[in-house]
Amino acid sequence: MTDLLISATTISSTSIPWWLAPFSHQFMRNALMVSALVGGVCGLLSCYMTLKGWALMGDAVSHAVMPGVVVSYAVGLPFSVGAFAFGVGSVALIGFVKQKSRLKEDTIIGLVFTGFFALGLVLVTKIRSNQDLMHILFGSSLGLSTNDMWQTLIISGIVVAILLVFRRDLMLFCFDPTHARSIGINTGFLHYLLLSVLSLAAVAGLQTVGIILVVAMLITPGATAYLLTDRFDWMTYLAIISSTISCVLGWYLCFLLDIPPGGCIVLVQTAIFLLAFLFAPRYGILKVHRSLAP
Repeated sequence: MTDLLISATTISSTSIPWWLAPFSHQFMRNALMVSALVGGVCGLLSCYMTLKGWALMGDAVSHAVMPGVVVSYAVGLPFSVGAFAFGVGSVALIGFVKQKSRLKEDTIIGLVFTGFFALGLVLVTKIRSNQDLMHILFGSSLGLSTNDMWQTLIISGIVVAILLVFRRDLMLFCFDPTHARSIGINTGFLHYLLLSVLSLAAVAGLQTVGIILVVAMLITPGATAYLLTDRFDWMTYLAIISSTISCVLGWYLCFLLDIPPGGCIVLVQTAIFLLAFLFAPRYGILKVHRSLAP
């Protein structure tokens, strides 16, 4: 990837301004579009994840899909098929162990996601493939094929459609599951629906930042927006905007500075979160300190 970026920068620098160089190449435009799309989808889902307190669950599912991706590439299936199967399988396994043992859920989540992730690492080193499977760990939007782009587009569309159709029920389920159950909402169905959507979003995020960092895209935008507003509608808008900006700006800096795109995107998201943490109008720590000052 480094050689590709260096050569692209060298070619573009002779014909157009350096700050427009990333937009002069089709592979960069594809990467920017896919990253912006995935960023927006993950930003929307992150609002529900933040309200539900499922940061650890997001980490578990995002790591658990790794062996599914490796197996899919090995047998010639779309990577999304195996990843989704293993993601849902990990959720089912967590629920099964929780019902059959006295262990707490966070302990079970830690056991399951480390076990699945370790299996994925072993499979990466042992299964031969005509593709470099290490990009599963760190993401690789630069080398997107047409099939990968279509898969990401379809997955993103499914996630957005589900979240919009079940928006009110999911919002109540995340805020107060007890009240949701008392008025007749099937919270068990919503629980597994949200986890299935989480698995799909994690699969989409693989192309952008990889398995290791995809949990940041599923948590940070929602956490940032949560500090900025008390209204859920505005929270979703702010999360989508901040996540999309982070992905686009991260890729832009990645191209110009020749640094890994996944890490760059997450660092931009983290920087935006820190700004909100410090300067949020109502909940920023500097605002709180000023209000407490005599």
